[in-house]
Amino acid sequence: MRNPAADHKQASSKKKLAASFLKPALAASVALDPHSKWRRRRQRQQPPARTYRGGDGTRLPGRRSHVTHTMAEWLLSASRQRRVKAMTAAAGSAGRAAVPFLLCALLAPGGAYVLDDSDGLGREFDGIGAVSGGGATSRLLVNYPEPYRSQILDYLFKPNFGASLHILKVEIGGDGQTTDGTEPSHMHYALDENYFRGYEWWLMKEAKKRNPNITLIGLPWSFPGWLGKGFDWPYVNLQLTAYYVVTWIVGAKRYHDLDIDYIGIWNERSYNANYIKILRKMLNSQGLQRVKIIASDNLWESISAAMLLDAELFKVVDVIGAHYPGTHSVKDARLTGKKLWSSEDFSTLNSDTGAGCWGRILNQNYVNGYMTSTIAWNLVASYYEQLPYGRCGLMTAQEPWSGHYVVESPVWVSAHTTQFTQPGWYYLKTVGHLEKGGSYVALTDGLGNLTIIIETMSHKHSKCIRPFLPYFNVSQQFATFVLKGSFSEIPELQVWYTKLGKTSERFLFKQLDSLWLLDSNGSFTLKLQEDELFTLTTLTTGRKGSYLPPPKSQRFPSTYKDDFNVDYPFFSEAPNFADQTGVFEYFTNMEDPGEHHFTLRQVLNQRPITWAADASNTISIIGDYNWTNLTIKCDVYIETPDTGGVFIAGRVNKGGILIRSARGIFFWIFANGSYRVTGDLAGWIIYALGHVEVTAKTWYTLTLTIKGRFASGMLNDKSLWTDIPVNFPKNGWAAIGTHSFEFAQFDNFHVEATH
Repeated sequence: MRNPAADHKQASSKKKLAASFLKPALAASVALDPHSKWRRRRQRQQPPARTYRGGDGTRLPGRRSHVTHTMAEWLLSASRQRRVKAMTAAAGSAGRAAVPFLLCALLAPGGAYVLDDSDGLGREFDGIGAVSGGGATSRLLVNYPEPYRSQILDYLFKPNFGASLHILKVEIGGDGQTTDGTEPSHMHYALDENYFRGYEWWLMKEAKKRNPNITLIGLPWSFPGWLGKGFDWPYVNLQLTAYYVVTWIVGAKRYHDLDIDYIGIWNERSYNANYIKILRKMLNSQGLQRVKIIASDNLWESISAAMLLDAELFKVVDVIGAHYPGTHSVKDARLTGKKLWSSEDFSTLNSDTGAGCWGRILNQNYVNGYMTSTIAWNLVASYYEQLPYGRCGLMTAQEPWSGHYVVESPVWVSAHTTQFTQPGWYYLKTVGHLEKGGSYVALTDGLGNLTIIIETMSHKHSKCIRPFLPYFNVSQQFATFVLKGSFSEIPELQVWYTKLGKTSERFLFKQLDSLWLLDSNGSFTLKLQEDELFTLTTLTTGRKGSYLPPPKSQRFPSTYKDDFNVDYPFFSEAPNFADQTGVFEYFTNMEDPGEHHFTLRQVLNQRPITWAADASNTISIIGDYNWTNLTIKCDVYIETPDTGGVFIAGRVNKGGILIRSARGIFFWIFANGSYRVTGDLAGWIIYALGHVEVTAKTWYTLTLTIKGRFASGMLNDKSLWTDIPVNFPKNGWAAIGTHSFEFAQFDNFHVEATH
């Protein structure tokens, strides 16, 4: 049941907030009129404002939300009288046509901005999106318990609820380290195909379930090693690489009923013009003419210049995508006349400063660079925070063990655009910068709807992680907007507002009272201050979705066990393990029907075509980065005779693109009958080594205990080495792995930790 007192209090609060920002031209003239004190006294004598609401508490369409008919008529009459006085005193012989602009200049010391479609429209809008992958950025999301996992997905994809994204771009897993981990390929080997590895298939289906119209994009970062035929290069055999990519698209449809809309070339690496042409031909041969090609997901210059010189290349590239363009495109890209996208952007901590970065570039990528789509890296920060670029997602969900997640401010900044536009809308030609800093864009569906997004993000609070942001200044201003063309008769605009910065002044995606344009010649004036976002729209479907707060944050469990006994796993990877080099998958060991029938197996025997810097050893991390004292116990099985080796480790202090230089305490055994204790993954820092009775094809139990400045190890519960001094690092994750790219199995993993 609704609480009338609470409703009244909320409505009152909303009106007070709205009053400080929204100033239709007539309201501005009241504020600056020498007789405004008398008029305010007359206003106080008017009947109390009435709000018309439906049974569910929402405003009824077509009703005035903040004044009665009597008050409105009185205000409009007073406004007309003031306009006559202003014209007489200041307009002189300028004539009636100049009155609205002259009046704005007198009453609101700021710029006047016309929004008009009389001279046609600007570029077609292609949507706002985010990247899952590049790499393993959604790794922990899949392990969230319900209902929290579905809630997170709703905040990201559900229309008119949260970020309401139009685009989901995913990594085509290639088995290599691609920023925060590895994502498995659908073809580890030439004759191997499996379209159920990883979680990107699942994520695309969940996004599609919430928004059937969402645009899906696939892009490779790394490639499985067999494509390179011994070289770290995907263009050794152009036909083979094109075949590999096309099988992913075909598999998406065949096994998951997913239609991929766009396909990329090679993320932030070299493109090959002949490969792009072959890819197009192969797509067409498979009946995939509808799949469009985006290139090159790197810089503007090379690909756009090549397209202008190569007619066939020009024909097969549908979209030019650049990464972190700093809101600017280049002349060659614009000369192509192709769609221009910021196909990866943001990549910034999801604080209010990150939200400011996101709000600024969503507008200015089009205002400055004619980019009709902006895609954030990354979708959701669902990876261990101490990995590179921790918390650089639109929201944070890095605790599946507790269910805790945070709907960060970039979600609501996204909503200012995504909830009130759709791909297929058009920008107006009349967009631009505000006189005292900030920018504005306007879009229409061509059917009478209009959405205006205004941002005034300051330099200090809107720096993105890249590129360098030249200095600019934003200051308080009045901005008058004049609606012309087919928009001149719009009677009402819904208003949504965000203020970033100080907690006491902070608002995220708050709906204010509607702005009525009755008898205002289609103009209104806003008082704008730093770090604000306004959306003014004819659409009434906006909503700030919410759920009950999720569980409170908790540390990773200090006691953790996994026996990997899953007969038909829904996901190929075991919960909470984050592969940093190599791929660790659930495995059914048909040769062992006993205790080790179900295991976790490292499945790569060849180094992938790298994107970042895969280690020479495979490794998967797990747990709490702050773990200091811990005991790790795990059954291990070396599959490669003579040269094979495996390890367990603690206090592992680096991951992602830094994995090659990871330090920690690593306990190794080798099939040649030796053991080793090292202080780093690469094996350069050796604490101890010796001989031990170990061979391949046999299960062993390793135990590593780290306490304070000392570490000890056991083999099959018998002490092998003790009290080795380990002064660095002081803390880090637990880990398992192999000596090289080789098959090996792990079972009955168990950690007991104290911080």
